[in-house]
Amino acid sequence: MSAAGSVAGGTAGAAGTSGRPAVPWTPVLLLLPAAVALAAVAVYPIADGFWLSLRDTSLATQDDNFVGLANYAQLAGDAGFWNAWRHTVVFTAVSTALETLIGLGMALVLYESFAGRSVVRAAMLVPWAMPTVVTSKMFGWLFDGQNGVVNWLLRQSGIIRENINWYGSTDYAFSTIVIADVWKTTPFMALLLLAGLQTVPGSLVEAARIDGADAWQIFWHVRLPQLWATLLIAGMFRALDSFRIFDLVYVLTGGGPADSTETLSTLSYKTLFSTLQFGYGSALSTAMFATEILIALGFGVLIVRKMRRDR
Repeated sequence: MSAAGSVAGGTAGAAGTSGRPAVPWTPVLLLLPAAVALAAVAVYPIADGFWLSLRDTSLATQDDNFVGLANYAQLAGDAGFWNAWRHTVVFTAVSTALETLIGLGMALVLYESFAGRSVVRAAMLVPWAMPTVVTSKMFGWLFDGQNGVVNWLLRQSGIIRENINWYGSTDYAFSTIVIADVWKTTPFMALLLLAGLQTVPGSLVEAARIDGADAWQIFWHVRLPQLWATLLIAGMFRALDSFRIFDLVYVLTGGGPADSTETLSTLSYKTLFSTLQFGYGSALSTAMFATEILIALGFGVLIVRKMRRDR
């Protein structure tokens, strides 16, 4: 057989008898284990949770009946749910905004060259690396209403005259949780933004300095426009993580006092494992998941628009 005939035969075999390109099975088979694992640990639990939210399943009463959207109708009129939803949204917005602003300031400082910069960068990550339960207990001692260091410092400086019951008061408990979360997670935001700053071309900064721009003008007109995509992506990651806040609230306040720090995660946990209402608790979790999807879509739209404008 001639070489031309061999090539033609090989081409026809690759294309298949129908003339269409053959399916590349090798990449599909290589991706199959990862797809199965992802479906087992992510897709199936979500689908099963949604199915459970359509049932009246309770271990306390031993009921297990299909009720359709009745759990969601009950959810819509549940004041406790809306209280927890509002707290979660406010916590997400406030903590993400503070962590982004403070983290940006830290990133700008750590971007500059100074003696001991590597040590400072490593030490900065200690709060973030610390387990959240440890952070909760530490802030519980710091903000203790009787013997806490925070009250002592405020009294010594003359800011307050009497001790404040920080996490035992409906006026201060929510703020205490926000402060603890900002302290712990701001280094994570600073690390992400520092990586974004390092992608800004140094030639742009040098050109701005040659043109007489000061530090504020360089930041506002050179670095910040180049950093917007990183800010949005980091903000999306942090907002989605903040919305799932559980361990910090559960250890520090348990959702109290008087449900003033109740979040969707703590409310779902109590409903599922304290009252054993698996159907209604699954509806709570599904509503929480739906809200996170909306947050992700909102950030996604902003990120896509920004990337299109930068083309």
